[in-house]
Amino acid sequence: MHVHTGDNAVPPVTGTELGDVLEDLEGVHAGIDLIRDGLRLLALDRHDLNTTQVLLATLAGSPDGTDVLGAVGQLVARLANADTNPCLRALPLDRQESSRKHGWTASYELLDPDLRDSASNANAALDQ
Repeated sequence: MHVHTGDNAVPPVTGTELGDVLEDLEGVHAGIDLIRDGLRLLALDRHDLNTTQVLLATLAGSPDGTDVLGAVGQLVARLANADTNPCLRALPLDRQESSRKHGWTASYELLDPDLRDSASNANAALDQ
């Protein structure tokens, strides 16, 4: 999709898929609101080529999972584990174990290097 704006301005996110997701996440938790604000700032800021490449790698383009996507995966595992989220300790042990297992699986899948190929390839395309 090509959006052309007057004076080569950065187009708004309102009315886009990104804008819709950011709107849907409003009010879940103060931490999510901070993430939303950060994503909106990244989307609306004017970037140069170098910054764009750094952002692509930092968001989801690191093959070893040291990016925002990897951090989200690690947080999912942490929140789903009774050892690191005390509110889960009141649950029966089988539910704690199931939550921990599914949280770990989600984290593992979010850390999959294949998941980063497209962001990494977009970054590399800018370098050519």
